[in-house]
Amino acid sequence: MPYDHRKTTRRTRTRTRGLALALAATGCCAVLAGCGASQASQPDGKAAESPEASSSVPSGGAPAEAPGGAPGTREATASLAGRTVALDPGHNPGNFRHSQEINKKVNIGTNRKECDTTGTSTNAGYTEASFTLDVTHRLRDLLTARGAKVVLTHDADRPWGPCIDERAQIGNAARADAVVSVHADGSAVGNRGFHVILPAPVREGSADTTKIVGPSRELGERIADRFARATGTAPANYLGSGTGLDVRDDLGGLNLSTVPKVFVECGNMRDPKDAQLLTSATWRQKAAQGIADGIATYLGG
Repeated sequence: MPYDHRKTTRRTRTRTRGLALALAATGCCAVLAGCGASQASQPDGKAAESPEASSSVPSGGAPAEAPGGAPGTREATASLAGRTVALDPGHNPGNFRHSQEINKKVNIGTNRKECDTTGTSTNAGYTEASFTLDVTHRLRDLLTARGAKVVLTHDADRPWGPCIDERAQIGNAARADAVVSVHADGSAVGNRGFHVILPAPVREGSADTTKIVGPSRELGERIADRFARATGTAPANYLGSGTGLDVRDDLGGLNLSTVPKVFVECGNMRDPKDAQLLTSATWRQKAAQGIADGIATYLGG
């Protein structure tokens, strides 16, 4: 949190003007230095929470914050009225009980892949499906508060799925201005940080990403920037060369999309330090805020 010289000024009205100015300068330096900018190295310290205890969202959602925590950024107040955003919570909590259904292959243009997977989990058993649904709910509330129409590919309201090809079709049918698929990675211990997956140029079979590669990259860059600002976490240290961006041609959800779409891998659930963040409701609200701000800046041009 940046140094707030206003509170100090109230307690020191009798001090000289020069000292007050010095304190104000100190506050500015704290902002420029990015005090407390890395929660990846200094997590908020909250213990892992059960999905039930951690699923609540503060009433009305958290206000958008500028870098350093100052409220009132342009994207915080920008209206998204008339815009449609599709949100895709990765996996489904019921997939664990429907292995036969989710293992069936579907066409993703370049090849055939399993309908869906169960996703990963933390060592303590907090599942990716629970995480993605919680972040998606928070993100939905932030976007609808700005006037956007939000479409979900699922809300744990079906036994399993949908399959990856149907997830793409839902965003396409909604003619969404942007689609974001929310995930968390399951990489090796020591691999930390977030990354955003972008569609590669693909034109094969039923897949043609020609028209969405450029817009999707812009959407991904905006989200990566705002996600880092809101959460204080760094881009992944194990792919993307520190950019927080990764381009892939093997994901049906991207290959089959006809509207701008990205995947956001919010962190690595298999790394204990990242897991401490991902299991914190406070941090998940920041993650949702960062994604929402990135979407808003993208849609605002």
